[in-house]
Amino acid sequence: MRILALGAVAAGLIGLAACNNNTPAENVADNIEANAENVADVLDEQADNATNEVTEDAIENQAAAVREEGENKADAVRNEADTNGM
Repeated sequence: MRILALGAVAAGLIGLAACNNNTPAENVADNIEANAENVADVLDEQADNATNEVTEDAIENQAAAVREEGENKADAVRNEADTNGM
C-alpha cells in the first residue's frame, strides 16, 4: 500500500512538472514584471505614509512609472524571444 501511495505522489508530481511549459524567456519576463511590481508596492506604501498630498501624488506617479517600465521590459524580452524563435 505504501508503494502504491508513493507511486501516486510521484505520478502527480511528474504531471505538475509537465504543466510548466514556460520558456526561459517567459520566466525572465515574469521575473521582470514581479520585481517591478514589488518595487512599485514599496513605493505605494511610502506614498501612503507621505506627509502631504504633493509628495503622495509624486510617489504614486513614480510607482505607476515603475510598473509601466517593468511591463515594457518584459514585453521586449517576450518579443525578442518570439523574433528569435526561442
